[in-house]
Amino acid sequence: MLKRLANPDVAKAAANIVWLGLERLTQIAVAIAISGLLARYFGPDVFGKWQYANTLLLVLAPITWVCGAEILVPTIVHRPPSELGVVLGSAFVLRMTVSALALAATWIGIAAGATDPLVGAMLAGLAVTMLFREPFIGVINSWLQSMTYSKPQLMTSIATALVKAGLVYLFVRVAIAPAGFGWLWAAEAAVIGGVLVLYYMRRHGGTLGWRVERPLLRHFASAGTVFWAGLICMYLFLKLDRLMLERAISFADLGRYSAAQQINENWIALGLMLAQTIAPAFVYRVQDLRHLLRNVRRLIVLAAALMAVGASVLDLLASFIITRVFGPDYEGAISIFRWCVWLSVPAGVEAIGNLVVLKYQAKYVLLAKWVLALAVAFAVNLVAIPRIGSYGALAGLAAGYLAAAAVNLYYIRLKLQLRT
Repeated sequence: MLKRLANPDVAKAAANIVWLGLERLTQIAVAIAISGLLARYFGPDVFGKWQYANTLLLVLAPITWVCGAEILVPTIVHRPPSELGVVLGSAFVLRMTVSALALAATWIGIAAGATDPLVGAMLAGLAVTMLFREPFIGVINSWLQSMTYSKPQLMTSIATALVKAGLVYLFVRVAIAPAGFGWLWAAEAAVIGGVLVLYYMRRHGGTLGWRVERPLLRHFASAGTVFWAGLICMYLFLKLDRLMLERAISFADLGRYSAAQQINENWIALGLMLAQTIAPAFVYRVQDLRHLLRNVRRLIVLAAALMAVGASVLDLLASFIITRVFGPDYEGAISIFRWCVWLSVPAGVEAIGNLVVLKYQAKYVLLAKWVLALAVAFAVNLVAIPRIGSYGALAGLAAGYLAAAAVNLYYIRLKLQLRT
C-alpha cells in the first residue's frame, strides 16, 4: 500500500478523490438544504414547476456540450504543453458559439409561450448558466482533469455552494418571487467561471494565451459530433422520467417525485465525478491491456460497493430526510426516495465501464448505448407510468441503466478480455 501511495499518479488521484468527496458531501448537504427551503416556500405545485424548469435546462444543456471532455481531455493529455492554448482556445470558441445560440433559442421559445408561464420565467434565468458552464468552467475543468488535479474547481464549487445556500435562505426570508431564483443559479455559474479563469491565468503568466486554430476547430466540431449526439441521448434518458411524468401527474405530485430524485441525483453524481477524476491516471494513460482490464475490474467493484453502502444509508434515513427537510406535504416522496437511491448502483457501474468506451473513442458504441437506454426507458415508461405512476418512471430508469451497463460490459469483453 505504501509503495502504491508513493506512486505520483496514485497519490495525486487519492488527493483528488478526497477533495471530490468533500465537494460531493457539501453539494449533497447544500442540495438538501436548498431543496427543503424551496419546497416549503414554494409548496408542492410551484416546487414541481421549479423542478420541471430545471429538467428542461438539463435537457437543453447537452446542446452546448459539443467537443465534450471525452474529446478534450485525451487531446490535452496527448498534445505537447506548448499547444495547450490552441486546444483550449479552439474548444472555448466552439462551445461559446453553440451556447449563445442555445440560450437565444431557449429565450425565443419562452417568449413564444412554449412552456407554462411560471416555468418559462424560472427557465429564463436558469438558462443563462449555459453561457458559463461549458465555455468557461467546462474548458478549464478539462485542463484540470488532464492533470488529475480538480482541487481548484472543487474548492470553488464548495465555496459558491455555501454562499448560494445562504442567499437562497435570504431570498426566502424576503419573499423573492419564484422566478427570481433562477438568476441566482446563473450568478453562481458566472462566479465559478470567473474564478477558474483567474486561476488559469495565474498559472500561465497572467494571460490566457488562448488562440483559435481553424483546423483544430473543425476537428473538434466534427470529431465530437457522434459523442455529442450520444450525450444528448444520455441526458434525455436521465430526464425522460420527469418529461413523461409531467403529462401523467399533477405538478404537485411531480414536485414530490422530484424532491426525492434531486437528492438522489446528487448522490449518483459522485460516481460520475469519481470516474472523471481517476480516468487520466488509471484508464487513459494505461496501455497494457492486462493492466487496464485489472484496473477496470477493480474500479467497477469499488464503484458498486461505494454506491451500495451509500444507498443503504440513504434508504435507512429516507423518512427522516423527507419529513424533516421537505415537510409533511412531501411524505409521498419517502417510498419513492427509498427505491430511487438504489439506481446509484447500476449508474456507478455504468460510469466506470464507460471509461473504456471513452478511452478508445468508441463513439458509435456510446451513441448506440444511449439510444438503446433511451428506447428501453421510453418503452418501459410508456407501459408502466399509466399503471403505477412515479414507480413506473423509476422502473424505466432502472431498465435503461441496466441496458447501458450491459453494452459497456460487452464492449469491455470484446476490447480487453478477449485480447489478453
